[in-house]
Amino acid sequence: MFIKVNGIDLFYQQTGQGNPIILLHGNGENHDIFDVLVKQLAGQYTVYAIDSRDHGQSSKVNTLSYVTMMEDVASFIQELNIQKPILYGFSDGGIIGLLLAIHSPNILSKLIVSGANYTPFGVNLKFYFKTLYTYLCTKDSKAKMILTEPNMKNKELKKILIPTLVLAGSNDIIRKSHTKRLANHIPNSTLQFINGEGHGSYIVHSDKLYHIIAPFF
Repeated sequence: MFIKVNGIDLFYQQTGQGNPIILLHGNGENHDIFDVLVKQLAGQYTVYAIDSRDHGQSSKVNTLSYVTMMEDVASFIQELNIQKPILYGFSDGGIIGLLLAIHSPNILSKLIVSGANYTPFGVNLKFYFKTLYTYLCTKDSKAKMILTEPNMKNKELKKILIPTLVLAGSNDIIRKSHTKRLANHIPNSTLQFINGEGHGSYIVHSDKLYHIIAPFF
């Protein structure tokens, strides 16, 4: 389905019945990465799996920013009158979720983020320079966004008062020290490292994620 928000057409899949959950994918992906998770959640929840702008079937744009993508999700929630959803965001989706919880503190009931950074240098050096090489070769807007954003301050993270679950793989591209600082700055947060997993190995087309996040609900 499509909905007009913030000047673009945003594609989303709505499945199931019950309390609302919004799923946000990472950079260069689309909602299909959650195919297994959606089936596991749909028996108890209304699941909204969104294609971010310039991803999947949503509108293509020339420039990207996490703040604009956050505004898309805020408009999406308002247009559909979704009451206090839980938001789960992976990677870029987690960044969007953090920004939404900062700028619209009353819009979500709970937040779960996986492999999210709050500054560009939260990623390890290997991934950073790989992304830099990609941008220099292609001038890709998605790569540029990773190199220059997000830029959240510690004092902004402290404004997130809803229950928040911060996840990362033990072998994530997000530095472990950065993930720990992220959780430490969010007052009502729980931190969990998933042993033996990488950035998205327990998330993308995986049946593992549901069993990790379900107790948090």
